Amino acid sequence: MSRMPSLAGPGESLQPLAGPAPTRPPSWLTRMVHNATTAEPGWFSRFVPPDDGGRESAVLLLFGPDSDGAESLLLIERSHDMRSHPGQVALPGGATEPGDADVSDTALREAGEEVNLDPFGVDVLGVLPPLFLPPSGFVVTTVVAWWSSPGPVSVGDPAEVAQVIQAPLDYLTDPAVRHTVTHPSGYRGPAFVLGDDLLLWGFTAGVVTKALELAELDRSWDRARELPLPERFLRGRS
Repeated sequence: MSRMPSLAGPGESLQPLAGPAPTRPPSWLTRMVHNATTAEPGWFSRFVPPDDGGRESAVLLLFGPDSDGAESLLLIERSHDMRSHPGQVALPGGATEPGDADVSDTALREAGEEVNLDPFGVDVLGVLPPLFLPPSGFVVTTVVAWWSSPGPVSVGDPAEVAQVIQAPLDYLTDPAVRHTVTHPSGYRGPAFVLGDDLLLWGFTAGVVTKALELAELDRSWDRARELPLPERFLRGRS
């Protein structure tokens, strides 16, 4: 199995790659953005934004080298005390505020608040089609970016973020860490076992799965391998 994701809790930080980092995005990432422009919205999710709109929000899909130089994805574990989605692994992001110029501004501002990300080291490459979350009414746009000048990241607000995670792509594409998760509600969807009692599932796992497919990095995995959602994720409002 590939190297496990790197983790940093409150008072800790994930440090950037020592020495010069690659400034140009890899070909698979530009391919991801290009392929997204030709994919039908319904291919991403059956929940497409309604004609009357919704509450605009954005998440940051940020790839870049970790401290060992491995191409990795930046994730967070939400605080276990949050009323909504406690303990879930997610992408940095949140609702658009009046001062945000666009969805990229939203995603970068939220990442700055949640993981102390320096936006000046980030190159925004494009977006994935917006998706609708019916329970909350959010219309979520995924902002795709490359970490051209990586810096340290750490927990910004412990009330919202329990840990910062950098998950190597080699790990995320390993079939051994993937399965289909089942929820008592009848939901079935992709999941990634990240170790240390961390599970990437739900909306974020769906976005990551589609992003890997668009980048043509996805490796065949056993979708028939179904495991129930662990009890710890059934707390709080979904």
